[in-house]
Formats: sequence, structure tokens, C-alpha cells
Amino acid sequence: MTQDPVDFLPLSPQQFQILLSLARQDRHGYGIIQDVARRTGESMGTGTLYTAIGRLATLELVEDTGEDAGRRRPYHLTRLGRAVLEAEAARLEALVRCARREGLGASVKRAAPAKGRP
Repeated sequence: MTQDPVDFLPLSPQQFQILLSLARQDRHGYGIIQDVARRTGESMGTGTLYTAIGRLATLELVEDTGEDAGRRRPYHLTRLGRAVLEAEAARLEALVRCARREGLGASVKRAAPAKGRP
């Protein structure tokens, strides 16, 4: 029985970032952490990463490549994982379109921070 990628949505931000990191190449955990930090400017902890990878593996969205890379275990995005990633990207894109129709988006200036706050 084929699984509908939409049944896996919405993804958590961490799950989305992990799948996105694996979209172009297989990576081990530290490589995923580095890629997410480069793309988002935010650090993902190892506990968060491996909990999310465990869940994604259980859902068959990612898999261990089985390559012997010493202590590092490379992960691979499965065909279902790619379909779920594409469905989530489309869902997020639709949300952004809705926000823009309401006058929100990149062209809107941020409110000035309160005094004493960055």
C-alpha cells in the first residue's frame, strides 16, 4: 500500500531541516548539524537531531546508508522522505502566500524593539 506524503504533515521545523539537509546528499549527524546551522544560523543539539532522526527512520523517511564511515553513520533520504519533503515545502509555500495576501512578508518593516531590548 502506497503512503500519501500528506499524511505525514505537518513536519516539525527540526524534521523539515533534517530532510532538507539530506535532499542533495547523504550526510552523517554532524554534517546535518553543520548544514542546518549554515542555512538557518541556528544550532541544533545532538539530542534533538538523533531523536528526530530516530523518528524519521521509524517513519521510513530516512535510512542509515549502511556505509562504514567509522563512528559516523551517514543517512539517506528515502523516496517517501523526498515526497514528504516536497509536500511540506508546498504546504509552507501556501502559508507564505496567504500571509503575503494579508500584507505580511519581506517588504514589511519590523517593529522597533522595546527600549532596553535588542
